[in-house]
Amino acid sequence: MLPPYLAQAQPNPITNRAPWYTNIAPSYAGVFLWIAFYNAIATETITQASVWVCIAGLVVAGLLSYALYYFVPAMLGMKTGHPLYVVGSSTFGTTGGYLMPGLLMGLLQVGWFGVATYFSAKFLLSGLGMDATPKTVPFIVVGAIWGYTMAYVGVKGIGYVARVATYLNFIPLLMILIVFFKTYEGIGQYQPPAENSYLGFTLIIQITIGFFATAGAAGADFGINSRNSGDVKKGGLVGIALAAVIAGGLPLLSVAGAKALNPSLASLNYDAVIPTMGGLLASGMFFLFAIASIPPNCFCAFIASNSFSTMLPGIPRMTSTMVAMTFAIILAVTGAAENLIGFFSIVGASFGPICGAMVADYLLSGRKWPGPREGINLAGYIAWAAGFFVGVMPFIPAFDSIKESIQPAALYSFAVGFVVYALAAKAGLQPKTVAMPATK
Repeated sequence: MLPPYLAQAQPNPITNRAPWYTNIAPSYAGVFLWIAFYNAIATETITQASVWVCIAGLVVAGLLSYALYYFVPAMLGMKTGHPLYVVGSSTFGTTGGYLMPGLLMGLLQVGWFGVATYFSAKFLLSGLGMDATPKTVPFIVVGAIWGYTMAYVGVKGIGYVARVATYLNFIPLLMILIVFFKTYEGIGQYQPPAENSYLGFTLIIQITIGFFATAGAAGADFGINSRNSGDVKKGGLVGIALAAVIAGGLPLLSVAGAKALNPSLASLNYDAVIPTMGGLLASGMFFLFAIASIPPNCFCAFIASNSFSTMLPGIPRMTSTMVAMTFAIILAVTGAAENLIGFFSIVGASFGPICGAMVADYLLSGRKWPGPREGINLAGYIAWAAGFFVGVMPFIPAFDSIKESIQPAALYSFAVGFVVYALAAKAGLQPKTVAMPATK
């Protein structure tokens, strides 16, 4: 007997699919153009390495994100027409798939929703010239109103948001171009205060992969809208590999240029550079960045609601979403969601080995989806546990002495997940596959 989330699954027909430039590329470009990706990208990187070493790291990170984290899930989605929680039942089992990647994806979206709500509240208050400090009454009120509104829209009106999301991508792109041209004269003058090119290079990879890991696994959900492998490849190369360099590189260069032109700049966060644009321009930018956060906010709520309603069908969709997003709003208004680099690292540690195990499963199965595996696939869970441990090693005090050498931990967690799954599968720890229902 298949669980309901598999028994009721029907593939997306080829007639419902569209070219890569209408779905995959703009959707993933929008992920990287979200300020949550690049706001703190310069903080611990350009202090260690030159901006050009960091840009090289972005190029490598973009290609790794495309090749290791996105490509196989997207190909599985394209070939089967099924989303992540269905194709993941091969790697983790029909029962194991409830937790991983099913509920885990939803839980992580709660964190992302908190990040989006935090930035939106901060930028709205900053644009109004008000105190944008977390835990203050204005921040709590604005954060709560924004968060619950976006959660409701994510459940009820995501179709309307999706229609304008592509056009909203141009707002942050225009903003980062304006800031870049206002600060580019200082780029050549910037010198990192420390000299550790290896650390700067690996931290860029860690930040990028940590940020992208869940979106990469969700490539299956994007792949179901692809007509063929060409759509998967072109959409990923443009929307991921290229977009990561542009959306991460221009803000990083802008922060370096702004710091060189204004040595008294207190922070290397990107949102610390925006006020230096001056007056109405800075206020307008804050408002526009908040508007550009609408799609990420709503999409996080939508993905979380899909996860919870699919895996917990006994709870009404709106109820489970609003309860979950209440926790996200608390993370936002208390400022806990501000710790982006740490959060990205945890995300990478969580989904890195999931992607690694899925890639191993895909290759061992002859580059096709073998179907769901019965019960709990121990090979997948053992691979995830081993990879997760490697991914969180930088946060464990016992490993402080080697913290620098174990970066990028998110990449290593993928590698461990891949190798351990392959070994466990060869050892016979994969259960037998079960048949999916016939397509209606």
